[in-house]
Amino acid sequence: MKSPVSQFLITIGVVLVLVGLLWPVLQKWGLGRLPGDITYTKNNFHFYFPLTTSIIVSLILTILFWLFRR
Repeated sequence: MKSPVSQFLITIGVVLVLVGLLWPVLQKWGLGRLPGDITYTKNNFHFYFPLTTSIIVSLILTILFWLFRR
């Protein structure tokens, strides 16, 4: 019998692999460079924080987990 922690870690691993495989397709749709993503560049320093992308991915995962839990 699998413990809940191991099932959770396996699920997270599968989700990360799927996102990694689908990342080129997601970038073509504009995910990763949306308005609201923070970019700061100065001299040799570049900072990028995908705020809007993180919110959208979080909403999608929340809906998926909610549907699978039912």
